[in-house]
Amino acid sequence: MIWKTAWKNVWRNPVRSTVVISSITVGVFAGVFSVAMMEGMVNQRMRSAIDEEISYIQVSAKGFRTDYDPALIINNSGKIESAIKNTPGVTGLCERIVLSGMANTARKSTGVQIVGINPDQEKEVFSLFRKIMPGTGTYFEKETQLNQVLIGQDLAKDLNIIQYSIDSAKLSELKVNGIPGNITDRLSVLTGKRFGSEKLFVKKLKSMFSASEAARYGQLIKDKAWTFREGSRLTLTFLDKDNNQVGAAVRVTGLYDIYNNIYEKNVVFVKNDDLRKLSGIPNNSFHQLIVKINSIDNTDVISSGLKIKLPDLEVLSWKEIQPDLALLSEMTQIYYAIFMLIILAALAFGIVNTMLMVVLERTKELGMLTAIGMNKKKVFTMIMLESVFMSVIGGIIGILISMLVISLTAKNGINFSQYSEGFEALGYSAHIYPEIAPLFFAEVVVLIIFTGILSSIYPARKALKLDPAEAIRTE
Repeated sequence: MIWKTAWKNVWRNPVRSTVVISSITVGVFAGVFSVAMMEGMVNQRMRSAIDEEISYIQVSAKGFRTDYDPALIINNSGKIESAIKNTPGVTGLCERIVLSGMANTARKSTGVQIVGINPDQEKEVFSLFRKIMPGTGTYFEKETQLNQVLIGQDLAKDLNIIQYSIDSAKLSELKVNGIPGNITDRLSVLTGKRFGSEKLFVKKLKSMFSASEAARYGQLIKDKAWTFREGSRLTLTFLDKDNNQVGAAVRVTGLYDIYNNIYEKNVVFVKNDDLRKLSGIPNNSFHQLIVKINSIDNTDVISSGLKIKLPDLEVLSWKEIQPDLALLSEMTQIYYAIFMLIILAALAFGIVNTMLMVVLERTKELGMLTAIGMNKKKVFTMIMLESVFMSVIGGIIGILISMLVISLTAKNGINFSQYSEGFEALGYSAHIYPEIAPLFFAEVVVLIIFTGILSSIYPARKALKLDPAEAIRTE
């Protein structure tokens, strides 16, 4: 009876109840969808870091990661590799030589980490081979007279290997892509000119167009003006295992493009055999062994087992290699809970205000119910149920809308390309695919019910303090 009465009371003032339910719906939707966006960003960052940069577990000589001393190598790697491969859960293994050095062109020089790899092994552990930019080359698939190097797009920009130019063909493509004629006409004055860096080209565009035009069309113009000559040359210099400086001319086999600008600027890849000849590192000796496993959930168990098997080597899991990423992963659930609690707390104040108005408007009615024998427990339950009903209705609608929007946006993602430089500077993709664990929806429902109960306590206590005799005389 109390439940039925409480339900009818919710709709005695449909406008007010609808406003409260709508505010809860919007609040829950905003909270859940924001969490899904954050979850998508964090998961994408973790996946890209593990699949493209560090993998799950790394094995190296003790002290190697401190200063990358080229003399700290793993000898007799065959036995060690066999022990790793026979560990349950290990699905891939690759060998690396890692040296610190410089990448040099005629115009620029910059410090880099030179990584010697076996391309076939790398494909079993990393997905970087899928990130080669179209039109820039291959993943060590062509033979050349010079040694080959794979570099990141951002490093190519820093070394002025990537340049920018406009010609008649690119102007036609821009028109096809919707750039107005007055914009392409002004761009035509740049035909035949070549800009050695992105910075110079962007500066020129800003001088030619208004701020709104540059913001609207600048990115597309920049993308079309982007030019790269396949097989460009640069020089790598580094110290060999005996600390003698070595230099070699190399040809760029391709450019890789990932969501981490820092990694792109600092890590270049060459073939193990080529780097071994130059550095003097013996056969079957490496600086690092990179281990891929079957599940991220098994990282701690497998890394602990390898530490026991390989006591003379340093075995590090991805959590130890990038502790900031591990901390972010572990803290996300706490962040999400706090975020939702803040939103629901704000909504609770609106529910309290509404229920107080309900109690004050129905003072005479509540007094009569008490006078005819309804005890305080039933009055309290009725007020509480009214609050819970509105909270649950708004919450469920908000969750359903969230599920629908998340499922729709998860297919194609949400593109924040105008902020891509900022995102990628932090290692995140500017194209976000919202995702969320189903368990989170159940947790939100519990929080909503809890919020409804808490929000009803003060108004219900207010109703219990009413004196039946005085309440009946209230007009």
